[in-house]
Amino acid sequence: MRADAQRNAEKLRTAAAELFQERGLQVPLKEIARRAGVSHGTLYNLFGTREALIDEVVTDLAADRLDEAAEHALSLEDAWAGFAYYIETVCELQATDPALADVLSGRYPGAERLMALCDRAHDASTRIIERAQQAGALRPDFTGEDLLFVFGTNALLTRAAADAAPDAWRRGVAFMLDGLRTQAAQKPLPVGPLTPQQMYDVMGRLSGTP
Repeated sequence: MRADAQRNAEKLRTAAAELFQERGLQVPLKEIARRAGVSHGTLYNLFGTREALIDEVVTDLAADRLDEAAEHALSLEDAWAGFAYYIETVCELQATDPALADVLSGRYPGAERLMALCDRAHDASTRIIERAQQAGALRPDFTGEDLLFVFGTNALLTRAAADAAPDAWRRGVAFMLDGLRTQAAQKPLPVGPLTPQQMYDVMGRLSGTP
């Protein structure tokens, strides 16, 4: 890559990182190019797609944060404390980083590294859920798809309330966690969990992705 192309690529990475974190992963690419001070065509010439740009500037940061949250949750001796910590931590990340709020939507199949991260996060969350259920602390009818639904609705709430009530998500998460304890399961749930395909479609709509 020529020196001028390298400079433009770095400007685009910086602008993309800023705008993704400010507004989420659906920010128009033209705005990224404008902030970087380059043409729209230059962005496409250097990166080709939104997904390639996401993998360049978002995936590593998201991986560090999500992996750290899962590892700490699994390291806690109390399985319920680990489960609650994981949910609270991811929900807080969603509230403070719009890009990360979009990461778990799974709606960017062209971003191969990001999708691998989503798979890894799903595997880790499954272990966290099963550990809490085996300890008898988490109601047995809670599934991985239910957890994704929690994160999807939290992402929607945090985005809508960002200006008016930026901490509103904490109250919702507290109520939700109380309802997930084993002793809260007084009767069968009225409907079953979403299928993986239904969850994929729902998360896409919650994230605003067509």
